Amino acid sequence: MPTPTMRLLTTALCGLGLSALAWAGAPAKRPAGLTPAEALGKAIFFDERLSSPPGQSCATCHMPAAGFAGNGDAHIAVYEGAVKGRFGNRNPPASAYASFSPPFAKDPATGGYVGGQFWDGRAATLEAQATEPFFNPAEQNLPDAKVLVDRVCRAAYAADFRRLHGDEACADPARGKQAIAGAIAAYESSPESNRFSSRYDLALAGKLRLSEQEKRGARLFDGKAKCANCHPSGKGPGGEPPLFTDFTYDNLGLPRNPKNPHYTTTEALNPKGAAYVDLGLGGALGDPAQHGKFKVPTLRNVAVSPPYGHNGCFETLEEVVRFYNTRDLPGQWPAPEVRENMNTEELGALGLSDAEVADLVAFMKTLTDGDVKSR
Repeated sequence: MPTPTMRLLTTALCGLGLSALAWAGAPAKRPAGLTPAEALGKAIFFDERLSSPPGQSCATCHMPAAGFAGNGDAHIAVYEGAVKGRFGNRNPPASAYASFSPPFAKDPATGGYVGGQFWDGRAATLEAQATEPFFNPAEQNLPDAKVLVDRVCRAAYAADFRRLHGDEACADPARGKQAIAGAIAAYESSPESNRFSSRYDLALAGKLRLSEQEKRGARLFDGKAKCANCHPSGKGPGGEPPLFTDFTYDNLGLPRNPKNPHYTTTEALNPKGAAYVDLGLGGALGDPAQHGKFKVPTLRNVAVSPPYGHNGCFETLEEVVRFYNTRDLPGQWPAPEVRENMNTEELGALGLSDAEVADLVAFMKTLTDGDVKSR
């Protein structure tokens, strides 16, 4: 009878498209529809041996079934790292559609910041972001690039890695790390990560019709609810279908999440304990004018990727929309974690009825990739 560990290993192998034979050292079979670079990136993305102790992969916090954002469990605000008892400070953002984000930069027209990766923009590009979690003690906890590269170069897909990047990538940790980052970025840029296959996309293509409620929600999204101000529903900058983010940074006035385990994680990771305040972009830049601002996330797959907010403080989409609708009404919500720089123009007192809140949620549910069920 299979043990839980065996069942977990089998699940991981299936996610990789690998058989037990491939795990033992036979050449890995390339997943259909992916280029060699993308397939290599997928193998690395799902490899649970690339943590210390083994057991945590990129996909642990970016599962395909949850839109590559968390695992879909609304009750988990922040994930435990490879080392038991270690927790980071934030809810995982989606890796899907992240490849469309421009490099981090200051917009000379607005004075605000745009692009980059992570909630706080601290990685300028997707490649810069890709390997950070491997060395984060609250995540995969590897000690250095040499250990990461050595493990990749002993994996079932090592022959593919060497074929694409040469033996030098295994001999030189810096070069190997760069190759690994590029491979992960290639997978995160692939059609498998960015499917554009939602009911909304099918409706845009004339292949199905949205329900009357969903169409009402779409009109509210672009109008009264002001969602499209930060989550534009027009074509992306490269002419791709709507990305539902403008990649900017905003302070929505989210409250603290008392369920966030970062408050009680190890002192080394959070020396301030319960007094910790997440300053977001302002903390990353050391700029008080940016305190409390976090990157605007894509709304693609939002219905399958709870909880919501950088600290996972909301468990349902309905709760998020109610917050946007009534944040500034007396007695409705806890105080914001960071009050300065708060957006007071596009949310807070929108005047949406309960029916309109429901319509908006219905529309956002059309943005789930692979949901082709017509209503």
